[in-house]
Amino acid sequence: MYKKILVPLDGSELAEYALPHIKKLAQYGFSPEITLLKVFWVDYPEFRNLQGYPGYVELRKGAENEARQYLSNIKENLYTEGINTDIALLEGNRPASLISDYAQNNEIDLIVIATRGYTGRIGPDRGSGKKLMGSVAIKVLHEACVPVLLIRTESCLEG
Repeated sequence: MYKKILVPLDGSELAEYALPHIKKLAQYGFSPEITLLKVFWVDYPEFRNLQGYPGYVELRKGAENEARQYLSNIKENLYTEGINTDIALLEGNRPASLISDYAQNNEIDLIVIATRGYTGRIGPDRGSGKKLMGSVAIKVLHEACVPVLLIRTESCLEG
């Protein structure tokens, strides 16, 4: 069975559709190691060539702290339901590759990811209508060397 499960989250409600499935595993008596993962990066065009610039450093630190707090809150909520998790943060603008590499380097047995969400971008497009239409989930599906469980984020009964 799956001993180590990775749950990539991007800060969106849609990405959190994966969490009830993790809860179901716990209800059925499975007790895998679960890691909640968030990829973040700072994407302000004016800072792209100024990574040592104090303003960039401050934005990056803020993005990292925001990502850590987000995962810590979810970890705490799952803990109250009897589910222990670890958290992991990665920085970069290629989330699918980072997720896939993390899974391979950490002996993950299964990735559970929602089909829609938005990337962990901090910048002008954050939270806008510019969704990636599941591109991260699809890329993870193609790049990962471990099984990937895709969780639909919209109802099959809509219509």
